[in-house]
Amino acid sequence: MFRIRKVTDDLFPMNKNAVRQVKEILRSQFPDLSEKQIEEVSERFHDPLKRKLRSILFVAENLKGRVKGFALLVHISDKNFCCLDYIATKKEEMPKGIGSALYERCREEAMMLRVSDIFLESPADDPEICKDKKALEQNASRLKFWEKFGARPLANTLYETPVEENDKSYPSFLVIDNLDREQLPSAERLKMVVETILQRKYPEECPEEHIEKITSSIKDDPVQLRPYKYYRNRPGYGPFLPPDKKKPFSLIYNDSHAIHHIRERGYVEAPVKIKTLLKSFQDSDMFKKVPALSFPEKYIRQVHSPDLVDYLKAACESVVNGNPVYPYVFPVRNPDKKPKDLSVLAGYYCMDTFTPIHENVWNASRSAVNCALTGAEQLLAGETLAYALVRPPGHHAETNVYGGFCYLNSAAIGAHYLSQYARIALLDIDYHHGNGNQEIFYKRKDVLTVSLHADPAKTFPYFCGYRSEKGEGEGEGYNLNIPLDEETSPTQYRMELSGALKVIDKFKPGFLVVSFGLDIGKGDPTGSFSFTSKDFEKVGRMIGSMGIPALILQEGGYTTRAMGLNAFNFMKGLYETIWKW
Repeated sequence: MFRIRKVTDDLFPMNKNAVRQVKEILRSQFPDLSEKQIEEVSERFHDPLKRKLRSILFVAENLKGRVKGFALLVHISDKNFCCLDYIATKKEEMPKGIGSALYERCREEAMMLRVSDIFLESPADDPEICKDKKALEQNASRLKFWEKFGARPLANTLYETPVEENDKSYPSFLVIDNLDREQLPSAERLKMVVETILQRKYPEECPEEHIEKITSSIKDDPVQLRPYKYYRNRPGYGPFLPPDKKKPFSLIYNDSHAIHHIRERGYVEAPVKIKTLLKSFQDSDMFKKVPALSFPEKYIRQVHSPDLVDYLKAACESVVNGNPVYPYVFPVRNPDKKPKDLSVLAGYYCMDTFTPIHENVWNASRSAVNCALTGAEQLLAGETLAYALVRPPGHHAETNVYGGFCYLNSAAIGAHYLSQYARIALLDIDYHHGNGNQEIFYKRKDVLTVSLHADPAKTFPYFCGYRSEKGEGEGEGYNLNIPLDEETSPTQYRMELSGALKVIDKFKPGFLVVSFGLDIGKGDPTGSFSFTSKDFEKVGRMIGSMGIPALILQEGGYTTRAMGLNAFNFMKGLYETIWKW
């Protein structure tokens, strides 16, 4: 099992590890490359304007970050085409379809960039040009691979002519993948492309007279490609993604949420919520259901203290006859003087009187975390939008305490997981302040936390969520609270959200995690805002217009009357605008 992940820098831990492994593959598979050429993989991230080339690295890796193969795509934006510099797999991984998956991802990226073609160089498979029998077989295998995608060598030019007559290196064809377009490049355009490639990729190796020799040999208009040599005709590979078609977003949920059910009057966090939301999406083609993966418990312990995790597991196992345990003693928290009775200890770890422990709390919360991490994996694998439809919610759970119907902070766990790969912005649009999101990242600068919520002077969780709380230590300036009056209108809300999104845009995150609360909707028993379904759609469009790959985590929302339509319209607005980038 592997994913194809886009790597945009070599600064974050997992990216640095991936680039290191890519260099190892280069050394193994391309022994003629100099160390300087190999190190250029890193240099391109640091100085993309040096040769007017923007490098896009894709790695095929497993969930542990072990790279099985990679592709390095170069975008020449000012000339509107892409070049494929390298595509390679580890020798032991070669028969497993990794190369095809990598190139399909490159084609998808090129189509999303709206370029006209991908160009690449492939050693010649002509026995008149390549005299080495073993090399000839390898070259033929490569060109057969490209033919599978409709990419073939340029015909009737001198591109494969060496710069010097005594050059003993194997000449390469220029292979063109026109991305399933009917029209091939004109002679004039190809001359521009060839000149650009030779000048920018080989500024020291190709003198101007050689470039002139190659470009002047281009006579066909439009250009001609070599006929299929290894297939009778193209074997039927279509575009990975048609340019005018949006991919459905990933919707992840797990039936394990239903075991979390407190049948007591006034307890509003009920399984019917997920059932209602799923029903609202069932007739839409804008999403695909993705099964939740199972992740190790270590990802929870990286965010929550071992004490809290151990307590939740033990307390759930100790519940007698299905009777939920509510905290009733709230001590000044002295870590050296904790009672041994688990029911008494509830007040040590809980922040309120209405969040009970019952036998299924741990398993349900654990499944919500799995959904969140699966959504994070979807983004890492190249998806633009993932919606983890989970309960119980999580944004009130802090490092050491639970409460507000929340036991494990799925949004924070997802954000922390993604923070190994890029900067993260965590936007909370639940009616209530996300005190857990704030507390967990309060001293960090790699995760920007932003929360729009009702005034905490009048609304749960009461003791935090004020504008003056801006972070601490390295995290100072990376926490933004926007408390709102209880009567805030949707129009006023959008004005405040616009300012918050400008702060996020300035931060330049690689991923956006959204704690999405439906309790800002009109008529919610825990809120006082008056959002209609159209207001939810407008908020979705505002967030989607930022063009940042987004993981949406379901938080609050407790009225079933309009909940489904509100969620649908929010995701519709987000989905339709996030694809414009």
